[in-house]
Amino acid sequence: MDKRLSENVFLPVSDEEQNRRWSAVRQEMKKQNIDCLVMQNSEAHMGGYVRWFIDMPAKFGTPTTVLFPAEDEMTVITEGNTPELVLPDWMMRGIKENIVRPYYRSIHYTDSLDGQAAVEAIRKNGYKKIGIIAKGLMSACFYEYLKENLTELEFVDATDLVDEIKCVKSTEEISLIRRTADITGAAFAAIPAMLRPGRKEYEVANEIRHILTDMGSEEQLIMVCSAPMGQQAAHKMPFFMNRTLQKGDQVMVMLEVSGPGGFYQEVGRTFCIGEPSKELQDGWNAARDAQRRAAEILKEGACPADICRINDSYMEQRGFPSRGMIFAHGQGYELAERPVIYGPETIAIRSNMNIAVHPFGITDSVYVFCCDNFLTGPDGAEPLSKVPLELMIAGTGPWY
Repeated sequence: MDKRLSENVFLPVSDEEQNRRWSAVRQEMKKQNIDCLVMQNSEAHMGGYVRWFIDMPAKFGTPTTVLFPAEDEMTVITEGNTPELVLPDWMMRGIKENIVRPYYRSIHYTDSLDGQAAVEAIRKNGYKKIGIIAKGLMSACFYEYLKENLTELEFVDATDLVDEIKCVKSTEEISLIRRTADITGAAFAAIPAMLRPGRKEYEVANEIRHILTDMGSEEQLIMVCSAPMGQQAAHKMPFFMNRTLQKGDQVMVMLEVSGPGGFYQEVGRTFCIGEPSKELQDGWNAARDAQRRAAEILKEGACPADICRINDSYMEQRGFPSRGMIFAHGQGYELAERPVIYGPETIAIRSNMNIAVHPFGITDSVYVFCCDNFLTGPDGAEPLSKVPLELMIAGTGPWY
């Protein structure tokens, strides 16, 4: 690894890890006679394919495109004017060319510039069979330009090819995931002291974000969602987090955190500024118990659809219908990656998957969310969270 890389990037993955990923994917590409994979991401929360291949997150708002060939180094297409400012030479691991073009998705007449660059590179390299990765993460104009201008080529969906490899974590990746658990747990330990009457929800979120970034977190989605006891304290986006905390409130806090190195985990708990109601406690107990039941069956070979049915049945018995909500999913460089514990999922559980498990206990007057990450194994899943598994009373929790 170039010394400048470790000096300028907080926590790059090793050359060995990069080579492991590339080698595994190329092996599968050759089996399917795919000449080149094409992927495009425009942000990091739900666009981790680019980072998985080049160890750099996609640039927010302006798509980054990666061409990954079976027999050569990569071509990367990014927005900008000077290639070396976007990708310095010490970041070009496995990359032979970085093409820059001045495009913004908000400026419609630049829509085809990255597509033009991709078509030129594909033709120049003589690729015949193209594997598209996660078409839903590509801009429509980019994908349409490829299809309209490369009619002589064969296009196939190669998302499964990459997902099957990407969702099983290596030893190095697991070590980074554990670091995320460490900093998320440390941030959660400080929350009870932040929750007091008179504070705005967004003020608490900003304080949590400060702690996380000081400890090396790269990105955070933080929800602080309060309501009087007897009403739903449900998920809401930061735009709506302006309520002032009151005595007697319940506060659902959810942290979705990428730690040093970019791997995500999420934790969700409900805090009370006062005593919880019996109904709230019952909902929490049901969600907590469902989470631990799920951890026992999240093991090698398990079918996601079966796990989903078991959870839905259990929560129904406890008086909390599933409402069709996804209660567990993989995480990596994205907030949500495969496998999703849901009916249509085709990837079975394998050891060393990082799975967020978050059963919901919801009625018209209660909303609880027990959320933690687990590392799957042959006989069940290991909890990664360092946060106590209980409803918490603000200002008095287990850290005091």
